[in-house]
Amino acid sequence: MNWIELRALNNLYINGEIKLNDTLVKSGEINYLINSLRTLDRTHDKFFVLEGFAELYEKDYLEKYHRYEAFLLDNELLKPQLRFEESDIQILIGIKEDMDNGNLEPLREQIIKNEATVRIVSLMFFKNEKYLLGKEALINAVKLLLDIDELADDKDLQYKYVLECANPKCIVLCENIDFLKRPTLARANNIELWYAGGKNVNKLDFSDTRGLPIYYSCDWDYDGLFIIYALVKEKIPNIQLLTPNGTPKGIIETEHNSKWEKIKDRNIEYLLTGNQSDIMKKLTELNQWIIEESNDLLNMLKEFFLDQVD
Repeated sequence: MNWIELRALNNLYINGEIKLNDTLVKSGEINYLINSLRTLDRTHDKFFVLEGFAELYEKDYLEKYHRYEAFLLDNELLKPQLRFEESDIQILIGIKEDMDNGNLEPLREQIIKNEATVRIVSLMFFKNEKYLLGKEALINAVKLLLDIDELADDKDLQYKYVLECANPKCIVLCENIDFLKRPTLARANNIELWYAGGKNVNKLDFSDTRGLPIYYSCDWDYDGLFIIYALVKEKIPNIQLLTPNGTPKGIIETEHNSKWEKIKDRNIEYLLTGNQSDIMKKLTELNQWIIEESNDLLNMLKEFFLDQVD
C-alpha cells in the first residue's frame, strides 16, 4: 500500500465513505476488502463501509496509520501529493531511529566523505541500487533524515564502507548494510565491518586486509551464496564464509526473489564446509532462506574466536 491508500482507509473509518479515484480503484488492498472480506463496497462514484470494517480497521490498520502520520508530520514530510509506499515509510522511520540513537553517525560521515551516489544510498537502505532513482521526494526525505545536503548522482560504485574499531582482530565483509548501522557491538568486540554493496565487488581488487582474518556474512539464498560470495571469493581467496544461526524464512511467504531452483547444474560445493552444505541442502528442500541481519554476528564468529568474542 502507498500513503494514498492508507489515508483513504483512515478516511473511510472516520467518515464512512470517500470518493473514487484511479489509485483507489486499482488498489489491491481496497479490492481485497471489497471482494474477499466484504467490509467495503462501491458505487459508480464512491467507496463506503459495510458491517465489520470498523472492527477490522481498528485491529489491523489504525495503530500503524497513527504511527506513520505522526512520523511524517513530525519530520515535515506530510505533503498533499505524498505517494510513499508503506515499506518506504517503515525504512524512513528506521533511519530516523538509527540517527537519533547515534548508530548511523559513522555511516553518515562516510557517505559525506566518499561523496556517495543516490544508487549507493539506495542500495544501503532499500537493498536495490535503482530503487531511489527518479523518486525525488523519497531522496529528499532520506537526505533530510540523514542531515545530508547533497548526494552525488553518478553511477560510480568504487567505494567500500568501513566501520572501524581501535584494535581490530578480524574483518567481516557484509553483503548488506545492517550490521554497520549497529556499531556498538562490533567495536566492543574489535570487529571491523566492511560493506562493498552487494554484487559491486570489483572495488575489492584494491582492498588490503592488513593480514587480518576476513570473513563473509550474507543472506543465505542463491544470490548471496552462489553469485555474490562466489565473486567475493575470487577477489579475496582466503575469505571464510560464516555459518548462519538466524531463523529461516519461507521464500514464497516473504515474496523473496532469489530462488533456489537456479542452483541446478552448478558446481557450488567448493564454497561450503560440510556443516554449511547440510544447512544449504535443508534450506533448498524446505524452500527457505536466512536473512543476514537475523543472524547473531558474535555467535557466528565464535567458531573462529572462541576465547576472544564476548
